[in-house]
Amino acid sequence: MVNVEKIDGILFEKMIVGGVANLKANVKEVNDLNVFPIPDGDTGDNMYLTISGGINNLRSVNSTSLYKKAKALADGMMLNARGNSGVILSQLFNGLANGLKGHDEADINIFKAAFLESFHQAYQAVVKPVEGTILTVAREAATNASVHADKNTTINDFIDNLKIEMEKSLARTPEMLAVLKEAGVIDSGGAGLLYIVKGFDAVLKGKEIASNEQEGTTKDIDFSKFNENSVMKYGYCTEFLLQLQTSKVDVHNFDVETIIKYLETIGDSIVAYMIGTIVKIHVHTLMPYKALEFCQSFGEFLTVKIENMTLQHNETIQEHKLKKQQAHKKYAVVVVATGQGLIDTFYELGVNSVIDGGQTKNPSTKDFLEAFEEVNADNIYVFPNNSNIIMTAKEAKDLYKDANIYVIESKDFGEAYSALSLLDLSVDDPEEIRQTLVEGTKSSTTGTITKSIRDANINNVEIKNGDYIGFSGKTMLASNASKIETYFELLEKLDIDDREFLINVYGIDVTEEERKIIKDRLHKDYPMVEVYEINGQQEVYDFIIILE
Repeated sequence: MVNVEKIDGILFEKMIVGGVANLKANVKEVNDLNVFPIPDGDTGDNMYLTISGGINNLRSVNSTSLYKKAKALADGMMLNARGNSGVILSQLFNGLANGLKGHDEADINIFKAAFLESFHQAYQAVVKPVEGTILTVAREAATNASVHADKNTTINDFIDNLKIEMEKSLARTPEMLAVLKEAGVIDSGGAGLLYIVKGFDAVLKGKEIASNEQEGTTKDIDFSKFNENSVMKYGYCTEFLLQLQTSKVDVHNFDVETIIKYLETIGDSIVAYMIGTIVKIHVHTLMPYKALEFCQSFGEFLTVKIENMTLQHNETIQEHKLKKQQAHKKYAVVVVATGQGLIDTFYELGVNSVIDGGQTKNPSTKDFLEAFEEVNADNIYVFPNNSNIIMTAKEAKDLYKDANIYVIESKDFGEAYSALSLLDLSVDDPEEIRQTLVEGTKSSTTGTITKSIRDANINNVEIKNGDYIGFSGKTMLASNASKIETYFELLEKLDIDDREFLINVYGIDVTEEERKIIKDRLHKDYPMVEVYEINGQQEVYDFIIILE
């Protein structure tokens, strides 16, 4: 082990790669720290996808400058941020980059100050910071490690102390947050952050960590789909990040419409937006070289990807589901949903774009930005439909400059369903529409049923591993070995007798027999309640019950 007194961009990159690799190796453990004993823990995945999403941006910087490397990582993470933990993680690294601004290398004083700036910025990004979370772990670790650092402290010593202080803080999180103590777990976001820092520590100690952050992200290509006799039909899926250059253009007053208008003459499925002075471009075209040539007149490329769409026609196009930009309009609605039945239902309610995502597959900031670009409206109303996605939607709102974005803080599908039933886009005032939608989210109650993955006692509900559990929001209400009995226990706890309408959203694993049993029993036990059915086809959750 070599004691490091100053850190530059090269060592920083090695540490990040080690941190990402170590987090990936422990993703499942972080996921399993979910407060609720249900198979939807995704904190580890969200944090991994967020930080690994910044790796290519980091590696594209042809410089040894610490600040330039840190800034590139932070920018990439902000675009790829997923879930609350991912957004907070991106803000931590954005704060770290800001603390390193102007420094090509850093000694211990600069480095520890950057870590203090890191948690300060993350706290500012959260409207109501909660102690006992990743925020606390970052703050206590950075503060305590900095107190012990003096002019003789090496970078190795600081990271080692940071790791130790994180371990101590993480162990205290159940005492600070009652839901963690009740569930018998430590904070998952804090655990993910600790694994990243442990990766930093391993790199500084000369330990090898397999760098497999891209593992599993590529698919085998069937080259037989395009041979010497083929005719190019679909063109090329062309994507790149363009760094605007002051030597070529006025970067601060550049209008991305200049690029969009040109790309419309050579292709379609265009997505183009700016993050700071970087432009993200996606276009389907038969002439990718023309797109590159035109855009290079404004800057230089950070990344470029060109794929023959005949080879990817059945996979990548379907996977990305990129659509041509819609006709310009005054209002548009973007919703997050999972399950083809639910997605179809939201389109029937007048939604302009549905982002396929939800629990276990939270969408990224970039997913929201692409949806905003697709709907092409002056005013866009966004329904995240999950408390873990609200921060990501808000981050996208802050980055998007071509429309007024209104994030309706819906926490479940029921809130969005009820609000959208009141949607009236003939109103002239966008704020009036927002207020109506917000009020609409308060008119329903949503209950959810899934299977437990461990024993637990939450909200005085005794839960056995493998039993079905019913809850509303973050409140556990029912548990039973029988799926059907859990359903009706949950209905009673949700005060169904006071409701007029019940909407049953059935998951992919619910059988026709189970649907019939529930339907018949509802008709018998609650004859005054009007019942509707939606074959949601969602995974994880057997039933989503919306009561109005």
